[in-house]
Amino acid sequence: MALWGGRFAAGSSNMFRQVNDSLPFDRVMAAQDIQGSIIWSRGLKKAGVLSEDEQSQLEAALSELKALAEKGELDFDASPEEDIHSFVEAALIDKLGDIGRKLHTGRSRNDQVATDFRLWVREHVDSLKADLKALIRALLQTASRHQQAIIPGYTHLQRAQPIHFAHWCLAYVEMFKRDLSRMKDLKARMNQCPLGSGALAGTTYPVDRDMLANELGFNSPCLNSLDAVSDRDFVLELLFCASTSMMHISRMAEDLIFYNSGEAGFLQLGDSVTSGSSLMPQKKNPDALELMRGKCGRVFGSLQGLLVTMKGLPLAYNKDMQEDKEGAIDTVNQWHICLCIAVEVLDSLSLNEERCREAAAQGYANATELADYLVEKGIPFRTGHDIAGKVVLAGIEKGCAIEDLPLADMQAICDKIEDDVYPVLQLEYGVNKRNILGGTSYETVTKALYTELENLDKLG
Repeated sequence: MALWGGRFAAGSSNMFRQVNDSLPFDRVMAAQDIQGSIIWSRGLKKAGVLSEDEQSQLEAALSELKALAEKGELDFDASPEEDIHSFVEAALIDKLGDIGRKLHTGRSRNDQVATDFRLWVREHVDSLKADLKALIRALLQTASRHQQAIIPGYTHLQRAQPIHFAHWCLAYVEMFKRDLSRMKDLKARMNQCPLGSGALAGTTYPVDRDMLANELGFNSPCLNSLDAVSDRDFVLELLFCASTSMMHISRMAEDLIFYNSGEAGFLQLGDSVTSGSSLMPQKKNPDALELMRGKCGRVFGSLQGLLVTMKGLPLAYNKDMQEDKEGAIDTVNQWHICLCIAVEVLDSLSLNEERCREAAAQGYANATELADYLVEKGIPFRTGHDIAGKVVLAGIEKGCAIEDLPLADMQAICDKIEDDVYPVLQLEYGVNKRNILGGTSYETVTKALYTELENLDKLG
């Protein structure tokens, strides 16, 4: 049953139906569509369009449908309907006859789908926020298990300065906290109700839009009917939030893939998140991490696709906007999966702290400590930087770390270097010297870790 058939003498072609019908994907909004219809029926009763008995019958029938939808017992595959809206209306008419035909009075599929989609997005914002909090918790727990571990920090993928592994974990905590904050902002900004906006110009029936918004859990009604039915900013924001978070997931995955490599050897991933090779028996591949990294492309593509779709659309609704759903639905699913598997990866990993420490001490990562040591001796930092560089060259020529260079070799470069330089060049000294807010010292990182653990339940 098409909701627009009276104007047409002939039916749609099979090819047109393939491109037009959205029930194969907008069925996921069945519960939201039914809930919106229940509240619309109450608005029609208050406006005097429906009698109390008519509204009662509609609400009872809709509630039965909603229960079936929530149990996954609606038979969408056998339905000839083009979308979830016509599916629900056809079911009502089949059950109630002309009473079912009254439900759509004063309403358009334009404000109906805008309302349904906002309800669906709002629900998934809450579930995705829970996923983000679970990942943050997993990072904090991983940091707690390895508070003393030191790893190399990198710039340009070259060893730069040693850091605590927990400091690395907390860096990603900061990223995912920002993702949570963006989702909170999205929910606040999108929580306006389009219902009652009609096709584009509002409705002639005296429907109480404040009541509709309140009963559907919105903060207020949308203030302009044209904007209400044509706005998809909330979908774009969801896709942007997902894209940014997936970028964070991908960066974390890339770090862990490298840390897990034979060249680094900092950690081992559990069997539950890795796979083998069909040819090489020795292989243990970080496939979960690679898939997390790879799925970014499809999420980014959904954001770009909808931006391009929306950029040239005139007001108000256009059928192009039906393209807003498949990418968003897929994005929510992929983001959820990646957040969940990231938790499993973190829970499974085993850190080789001895190997991490060994690598952190390599690469002349304590050269900055030598430069700072010279500053304390009264040498300007830029001069000290040059001297430290020459000491590094001396170490390279002798094939040893600078802390293993004889004092005479260092004094040949700068006579201000004395025996007291050797404690400064030890691994823990440089790490723990950075005892400043945001730094990587054990004291700072431990304080930050426990602060995050204490505040975790307050997030979002």
